[in-house]
Amino acid sequence: MSSEFSRRDLLKGAAATATYIAVDGLPASASASPVAAETEEGKPANGTILALNCTSGVILPPPGRSLQKFSFDFPEPSVVFNKLLISFRLYTFENTYGLDREQMTVTPEGDGLLVECSGFTYAGGQLKAPGKLRSHIRPNGDYAEWDVVAEMEQPIKSVTTIVRGLPRGKIAPGSAGFFDPKENEILLGYPWGNGGLSTDTPLAIIEAGQQDYYYLSSLNEEVRANRMYFEPAENNRYRIELIYENPGWRHSNRLEGARWRVGHAAAAEAAYRPHFEHVQRAFNIPDWNTRPDVPSWFRQIELFVSIHGMDWTGYVFNDFAKALRTLQWVATKIDPHKVMVFLPAWNGRYYWEYSIYKVDERMGGDAGFRKLIDEGHKLGFRFLPMYGLQAANTHLDVYPQFADASTRAIDDNSFYLAWVDWDNDRHKEGWGRFMNIAVESWQNWMYDSISYLIETFGVDGYFLDIAGGWVNNTQGDMLEGLRTMVTRLRAKYPNVIATGEFTYDALMSVIPLYQIFPSWGYPPAFQRYCRAFSHLSHPAPGRGSTGVHEAGFLHFNPKTLGLDKYNIPTITVVDDTFDRHRDIMAEIIERAKQRAARKPIA
Repeated sequence: MSSEFSRRDLLKGAAATATYIAVDGLPASASASPVAAETEEGKPANGTILALNCTSGVILPPPGRSLQKFSFDFPEPSVVFNKLLISFRLYTFENTYGLDREQMTVTPEGDGLLVECSGFTYAGGQLKAPGKLRSHIRPNGDYAEWDVVAEMEQPIKSVTTIVRGLPRGKIAPGSAGFFDPKENEILLGYPWGNGGLSTDTPLAIIEAGQQDYYYLSSLNEEVRANRMYFEPAENNRYRIELIYENPGWRHSNRLEGARWRVGHAAAAEAAYRPHFEHVQRAFNIPDWNTRPDVPSWFRQIELFVSIHGMDWTGYVFNDFAKALRTLQWVATKIDPHKVMVFLPAWNGRYYWEYSIYKVDERMGGDAGFRKLIDEGHKLGFRFLPMYGLQAANTHLDVYPQFADASTRAIDDNSFYLAWVDWDNDRHKEGWGRFMNIAVESWQNWMYDSISYLIETFGVDGYFLDIAGGWVNNTQGDMLEGLRTMVTRLRAKYPNVIATGEFTYDALMSVIPLYQIFPSWGYPPAFQRYCRAFSHLSHPAPGRGSTGVHEAGFLHFNPKTLGLDKYNIPTITVVDDTFDRHRDIMAEIIERAKQRAARKPIA
């Protein structure tokens, strides 16, 4: 059927029964060129194609902080559906392609529309290329949900849906709370930020006013890189890009799986809930109260004590003997069976020794570590040593054994772990590599390293630094690699708990315990399934040292003493904590006991 709909054609189709939109925020030259009929009110009907481009209705030059973008008009022929305008853009590894308006058709299908395009334009519409794109757009209340399937002669990297029609307002990324972006362009990235704000799930909610919430949700069935870009437009609107990346390890000429939903709700909870109901089903995340990967002993834990070891420079905060003295004192204040001891940098220089997981000699060696664990176990404590799941030092002699697992991102570029100034020369170091747990050599190395400590010293858990660091890459799915390793360890050591630094939605099906609570905007998104304690950089009593972490000193708030509604109470122990601040340690312990007695979290 031709996209040159007659008014009669539109009225025949179910698409004509939906509401119509005014094309707000667009110049007259853009909105005056529809290729379908108009409604009696003079507004373009569902199925209308408007001849827009990437600057249509956008505020230029940008009024606030902006991202990189084309400096010319790139065609974006947009289909009217309900209160939205929808267009698509395709990316290969060598160029950007938009829909060729001359090769587009829009056909009523069921209660929605089938949008098809049999060719693309590029170079701002000056050149054309073969290819296909199909999207079935369906109603979601007054708004829409859709999928995208595309094929080209070249491998496809990603596809973007361009959405117009939503108002500006405060934005909530994932399950976090709302913030005001003001006049700035905003980029959200899932599972990692890719230059923008990271989100724990591919969801964004716009708070336009009281009882006025708009949500944009990716309906992933598998973990895939998604991004959301919000660009201020005229008439207090946004131009929004919703990006879906093909998995890099498949390198395919076909893309499918990009499914998105846009909707409206009268309350924030009603905007959050549909997405997280989908997440729970899609990734089969078990409820906390019944999940089998939580050992029974952990369910009585009321307090974490994070005892920092050796800094990157070699500075020792606590050796194993001092750690034991600290715990012997803690045991006089609380039942040790209710305490888990987190051990950052037990294996020597923090981060520098990542991939060598042997007990550090300067801190007490095997004998000192064994005494710490054995005497601590006799008292009732549980121990959680730290590992770098995604990090390895290329300067270490062992690196060639797993060098093939150094991550290569979707564009086949090396993904360096180079975001910290470890030596304080005001330049970020580049000796680290971001490792891919999906690659067999690294997965086996980590599995063997964790197994060694469990079997040799009897530790009770393992902490995986950067566990939430999923990167789209050419080698394999990091989630599935991690799932395989954790499953192997749990089968061998069922009474040992897996722990991660931070998470994203699907990872909650693999790991039950984390160091960062992510869901302040919608707590059930995390709290229904997992638990968290405070990050190792949580400031210690006194000067607020963050210990081995690179954050230096932060403000320690004596009023809260590190306690909040959702994190398990945590004491950070650095070089002077036990010697000078036992009074504050004792107060935190007492508050932790009171909190547990109240049982505030279901």
